Amino acid sequence: MSDAAVTSLDMKPSRRAVLAGTGALVLTVGATGLAGIARSDPATNDVAPNIWVRISVDGTVTVVFPATEMGQGSSTSLPLILAEEMDADWDRVRVEQLDRDDRAYGNPIFGNVLYTAGSTAVAAYFTPLRLAGAQARQVLIRAAAKRWGVAPDSLKTEPGVVINPANGKRLGYGEIAALPDVPTDVPEVTEADLKPRSAYRLIGKDIPRRDAPAKSRGTETYVIDVRVPNMAYASVLRAPVEGETPQSIDEAAARAISGVLDVVRLPDGVAVVAERLETAFAARDALSVTWSERAPARKFDNEADLEAYAQAVARPQDKPAEWRAEGDAENALANGGRVIEAEYRSDYAYHAQLEPMAAVASVTDQGAEVWAGTQTQSWTTRTITDVLGIPADKVRVHMMTMGGGFGRRTALMQEYVRDALLSSRAVGRPVKVVWTREDDLRHGWFRPASVQLMSAAMTNDGTLEAWRHRVATPSVIKYFNPLRWSQVAPKDIVSMRGSESKHYKIPHFLAEHVITERRARIIPWRGIGAAYTSFAAEAFMDELASAAGEDPIAFRLKLLADNPRGARLLERVSEMAGWGRKPSETALGVAFAGYGNTMAAGIAEVAVDRETSQIRVPRFWAAIDGGLVIAPRNAEAQIEGGIVFGLSSTLKERVTIRDGEVEQSNFHDYEILRADEVPEIEIAFEVSDAPPSGMGEAGTPMVAAAVANGFHALTGRRLRHMPFTPERVLAALA
Repeated sequence: MSDAAVTSLDMKPSRRAVLAGTGALVLTVGATGLAGIARSDPATNDVAPNIWVRISVDGTVTVVFPATEMGQGSSTSLPLILAEEMDADWDRVRVEQLDRDDRAYGNPIFGNVLYTAGSTAVAAYFTPLRLAGAQARQVLIRAAAKRWGVAPDSLKTEPGVVINPANGKRLGYGEIAALPDVPTDVPEVTEADLKPRSAYRLIGKDIPRRDAPAKSRGTETYVIDVRVPNMAYASVLRAPVEGETPQSIDEAAARAISGVLDVVRLPDGVAVVAERLETAFAARDALSVTWSERAPARKFDNEADLEAYAQAVARPQDKPAEWRAEGDAENALANGGRVIEAEYRSDYAYHAQLEPMAAVASVTDQGAEVWAGTQTQSWTTRTITDVLGIPADKVRVHMMTMGGGFGRRTALMQEYVRDALLSSRAVGRPVKVVWTREDDLRHGWFRPASVQLMSAAMTNDGTLEAWRHRVATPSVIKYFNPLRWSQVAPKDIVSMRGSESKHYKIPHFLAEHVITERRARIIPWRGIGAAYTSFAAEAFMDELASAAGEDPIAFRLKLLADNPRGARLLERVSEMAGWGRKPSETALGVAFAGYGNTMAAGIAEVAVDRETSQIRVPRFWAAIDGGLVIAPRNAEAQIEGGIVFGLSSTLKERVTIRDGEVEQSNFHDYEILRADEVPEIEIAFEVSDAPPSGMGEAGTPMVAAAVANGFHALTGRRLRHMPFTPERVLAALA
């Protein structure tokens, strides 16, 4: 990581405010929803056809990036989409991170909130950015046509230039930006004006990621690298149990350490602010704090909680919240043929992102300036306004590249930002708050634990007639974003995604949510609910295939009769893995479990060390249909990363809680997959006519079931509690 210094703390207004102040021409918003600006900043002579793009006289094309970069590559993919329709020269494209809560750039899937989550960035912005690029291209063509006195439809573009085919004349985009008479009428465009896929020059090609060079050289700037003038550092001693508060603080020893500036009481902890980070850490350790002992969270216990969830899923006191229903599953189960049931469990899981929480805040009488790695400009801005009680126009947020997110940085109230704000206000200086790994794990927000009851009715000939998927788990949205919960209750996509099994045709289907009491801090985790619901659904599907006496892939293919794209994926992955070979020292397990509209079929090769009871996965094959693939190499990296992420949680990752305290503290007792345990991974994409539907989450949900099914093929035993620790493997083999 770089050691980046930031020298300016001026509260800068938005670009729109700059344009208004300089008398720039701002046109009305057309039917496309693209705000048009024909001539932006007179000082630079840039041309801005809409809010998404500016063209400079030197030929540079600046594209606004509205999402946040956390390793998923969307800071390349999104600008690439606009550049494709604009026919921009990719080598001249510059990416500008949006650094404010401007809902004109908001994610359409989330109601125009600026929010990067759920593998939605490419899917959500695909059409708006294409329209913006097409509009920019039309502005450039019209300007050139006016200059040459010809009809716009007689011209064409190539990367970075407008061409008159009749005489070979050419005008570069920068030359057009320098023209004194760029038309002020911005044309409206529709999807009918967009390129056919056959004309793509950038989309679908192996374009290198823009963030790769800096990350490879160690020069990328993360929050932990930021330094601003007169900056101090803070470390926070946090309450050992959620909901407890400091009752008394003996800070004498901490204040006696040279370089300590202040000790600041926080709602759930105590911050020590010092001149150096090492000093802040040492002084925090010197604090003596008496904590309250009244919080309900002191009763949290992961094992007891799972048992309570198991009782709730078997005998819910209240009617469960319906997630998806088709036909009459309850009646079919009560009056059908052979009924099969199985219970599946999963433990809490930590995000384990490379970069622990950190934030820099500068609070002054004029407002607040914050540097943060966050998945949402909107909720970060809301955190600042709520904590300080100031309006949003007094806030500036610098959106930083993140060293991993996976859902951890999505909360409505971001406590790491809050602590930096309160510390800065207390000392009257910019303050950087840095969490240690121990802070990040012990005080983390986790994937929820769950217990799932699967029920199915099968006819005498082995046909699946009815299916009920009942999930006992808390509402994640209710906890991490109560504002959103008030709008969507009782349907929680974060808790329930994946249980809908919408790609299969099952006559009578019911997925329902038994909303249990929250017993830990919970937040979205990669794949959200599908990370555990797909485990239960696809492991149970193998149990049904076994009960029907059928091959697991053949059994699934019958259910995919109306889904040729899904069937092709299963056929493709079976060909890749050589499905059908008899188990020997290893065996194969299959799962069909994508994410949203992205379908994924995976096969795991599974081996078991009988002495250590450890599972190994030497190879993993995956076939993916995510519609149009914007950037193939990046898509492959995302699926590969998702598989590794899923395998790590399948085999190792587990958070345990006793008396309200997280027992793990670092990677020595919260183990993750090591480099020598990563399987050989082979990925194939089935590119369809569908629009892009996201790759970041799709690799994770299929993994656990594929491993569980491979374990059964090898041993004849079932694993129904994730992760598959050696103790659980040993119990299954006993």
